[in-house]
Amino acid sequence: MTAVIELKKLTKDYGQSRGIFDIDLSIDEGEMVGFAGTNGSGKTTTIRNIMGFLEPTSGHAYIYGKEAWKHSSEYLKDIGYVPGEIAFPDLPTGTAFLKSQANFLGVKDMSYAEKMIEKLQLDPRASLKRMSKGMKQKTAIVAALMADPRILILDEPTTGLDPLMRDAFLDIIKEEHARGKTIFMSSHMFEELETTCQRVALISNGRIVDIADMDAIRNPTKRQYKVEFKKIDEYERFKTLSYEIVRDQEKHLQVTVSLPGSELNRLFHDLKGSDVRFISEVQYNLDKYFRSKLFAETDKEEK
Repeated sequence: MTAVIELKKLTKDYGQSRGIFDIDLSIDEGEMVGFAGTNGSGKTTTIRNIMGFLEPTSGHAYIYGKEAWKHSSEYLKDIGYVPGEIAFPDLPTGTAFLKSQANFLGVKDMSYAEKMIEKLQLDPRASLKRMSKGMKQKTAIVAALMADPRILILDEPTTGLDPLMRDAFLDIIKEEHARGKTIFMSSHMFEELETTCQRVALISNGRIVDIADMDAIRNPTKRQYKVEFKKIDEYERFKTLSYEIVRDQEKHLQVTVSLPGSELNRLFHDLKGSDVRFISEVQYNLDKYFRSKLFAETDKEEK
């Protein structure tokens, strides 16, 4: 695979432990990678380095092998970019802005932009100054997609969108990815990333803590099952069996066990005849995965 975006020990140090430090990340052509973290964790600073808007303190950001700070002007037209903070030029309407953007990008056919406008239910004739946050976000998204760029770099692109429009946007991004686009999208909402991305990098305090393989999270080798009994003797008997117990709540006569899928029939067999209040699978997701990583990282620092 060919790396489209490559970050090597990328550092932007603002002092007092603020900034990003030793960021290593490689994104292949056609890959969709998420960038997760809380506000202030370093997502926007990383993205602005990739765009060539900031000069790194040390390390490098490359697009197609070209260093961002020195050569970004050579590839910016190949990138659809939605900034974290949207600031429009002094133009009267969204339509005027989109036309200006089309002229800059050399877009002659506006049919693709019109398709996006329809999907996002945007009325670009509205005054730019009077637009709501959601309307501004939609306009920025259309501007990023209108030239059908090979790369999409999206910094918190669903900010200000209502739930229906957020779903519409995520559908658009899935379609763009299916068409072979390389996509790097930041968000503090894990569920957005886990439904769209192949990998997700977690950044905390300016450093990448882990990079999650979403296929491994969606299809874990082991799953957890919570079992609650009605009788204490059956609860106690179950605990004597050779299961990996990850949580034991005696107060509720409840046990959570971890086991591979091949042992699920065994679990049901062992519970046969028991007076069970309920049994349910504990859903594993990106949020839980990253919480465990952050907990481990904090525990390591304290030691």
